[in-house]
Amino acid sequence: MKKDIAVSGRPDVDAAIRGGDWSQPMDGEVSPAGASIKQALYWRQIYTDILAMEEKVLARIRHLMTKQSAASRREVELTNVPVVVAQAERFRQRLGYWDARVEELGGQPPAKPHKP
Repeated sequence: MKKDIAVSGRPDVDAAIRGGDWSQPMDGEVSPAGASIKQALYWRQIYTDILAMEEKVLARIRHLMTKQSAASRREVELTNVPVVVAQAERFRQRLGYWDARVEELGGQPPAKPHKP
């Protein structure tokens, strides 16, 4: 298992950078190109679950923003929202790799398309 090396010395900044890096696999994740159908199905489910969670987090943030002052909403739009959106996009992209691998191996496509 590969260990992450801190880039900035700040865990919050490092997490934001990792969260937005589409090329960054999760710890223990194999390359889609060499994955078996079992591995591809496993990782597709992991990314499906995480993406669903990120979308719920973003929806909750946006709901909470409606009850805040304009200044608070603006700060959340500039700080929190972009990080969660970047994370969701990373998971959506990685899920796309696994969807393609499952189909390449003759597996079923996802039950419903993933929201962009």
